[in-house]
Amino acid sequence: MEAIEKREYPLEFRGSNLLALVPLVLFAFGCILFFVILKVFAMEALAMGGIVALIIGSVLAKSQAKYWEAVIKGMSSEMAGTIALILLVVGIFSYMMRAGQVTQGFVWLGSMVGLHGAAFCVFTFLATAIIATATGTSIGTLFSCFPILYPAGILLGAHPIFLAGAILSGAIFGDNIGPISDSTIASAATQSYTKIHGFADIGGVVKSRLRYSLIGGGIAVIGYSILGGRSMDSTQAQALLEQNSNPQGLIMLIPVVILLTVAVVKRNIFISITWGIVSGIIVGLATGILTPASIMSVQDGNLHGFLYRGILSMLGLVVYLYGVFGIMGVLQESGTLDNFIKALLKSKLAQTTPGTEIIIGLGVMLSACALGAANGPAIVMYGPVADKLGKSKNLHPYRRANLLDGLACSLPPLVPVTSAFIFIVVAVVNGMASDYSFIEPMNPFSMVFATLHCWGLFIAFVFSIITGWGRKYEGKDGQPVNTIAEAQ
Repeated sequence: MEAIEKREYPLEFRGSNLLALVPLVLFAFGCILFFVILKVFAMEALAMGGIVALIIGSVLAKSQAKYWEAVIKGMSSEMAGTIALILLVVGIFSYMMRAGQVTQGFVWLGSMVGLHGAAFCVFTFLATAIIATATGTSIGTLFSCFPILYPAGILLGAHPIFLAGAILSGAIFGDNIGPISDSTIASAATQSYTKIHGFADIGGVVKSRLRYSLIGGGIAVIGYSILGGRSMDSTQAQALLEQNSNPQGLIMLIPVVILLTVAVVKRNIFISITWGIVSGIIVGLATGILTPASIMSVQDGNLHGFLYRGILSMLGLVVYLYGVFGIMGVLQESGTLDNFIKALLKSKLAQTTPGTEIIIGLGVMLSACALGAANGPAIVMYGPVADKLGKSKNLHPYRRANLLDGLACSLPPLVPVTSAFIFIVVAVVNGMASDYSFIEPMNPFSMVFATLHCWGLFIAFVFSIITGWGRKYEGKDGQPVNTIAEAQ
């Protein structure tokens, strides 16, 4: 707080420094425009919105030179560079998992076991959760799992609404717990230590948040086992499953286990991803799941393969990321961000540790709602605020990261008028309705109470904030301790 009070801010705007908020407001408007109104679910569109917002904001500054210096300072921060590099490396692993047919492996497993009704609904949640955790992409999981599991599940007696909720729940589960998901990466890389240098390590963050995620997952399993079935059966479902099943896909879980093990032991995401990619290539080539061409090839002057596709898939998100950090640089160098944090710190709610955690949770949920439920980008935007707020109460970086990611993945994806996840589910299901006579168009509001994991996650974190369960403070050498006295 003293450092904030003494700091001088070089960036000024014409009339009022509140104009520093213009790029942020324009950026949020762009997110709503593309994700909510135009239904353009492309990170490249949001990246464009961020850069355009920065250009418009520069006109309002007294010194455009100082304005762009602030933008560059935000973009060149250690936090921005770390997250960008992690995302690029993670993109390769994610596309390697897709090429390795992990989804088809779980389809084969469900087909062999002969699951029906509510049991298929539970299996679908568990399968999509593992797939999303392994691939690190919730949206990619939705697009890959819905065309296979949804039609088959309906024919095998699963309830259509709860089946859709199970797929979305599994995708969000992986988004929250996956060590290579953008939300996990952002939540860890935006929370720094006070007693040692550096940011929260992803391995430690994932390990510490398992308690909350497993509660949400347990509630989902119980709910879908009760509500997920209805009377219906057909041989058409079995044919659909067989067409999209491959038992070899399960072998590619080996590099996932290696990645998770190394991440926990080494607590370095770059080392763990490297081991995951190398072991995945070896396992894939040895079993014939992957070929040299699927790794990288050139056809008609164009690159193909998961190495290239993995990098390409992350470029939009990385540019988006730099746009966000450019905006944060403007807010920081104009004093707007620090003034906002000072106001929060002086509020009555922030006088207690639970109150501070409530502010962190509400802030990230509102940010996520404003960005179309894009939880990773919302965490990138609100993470620096949560970092300073949490440090005022000596909360451990793991705790701050868990509050950010857990609450961003709870209710925001369920808001039917703003959630990109809901729009994607409805668009995919309604598209399949024209191909399958037994699939009915879906109302987005029906998904609100069918996505049980998100509600379970919200309940777990509300309980945690109220009771202090799982709350850790930063002790000597950055170690998590149970009480504030131990942290002194």
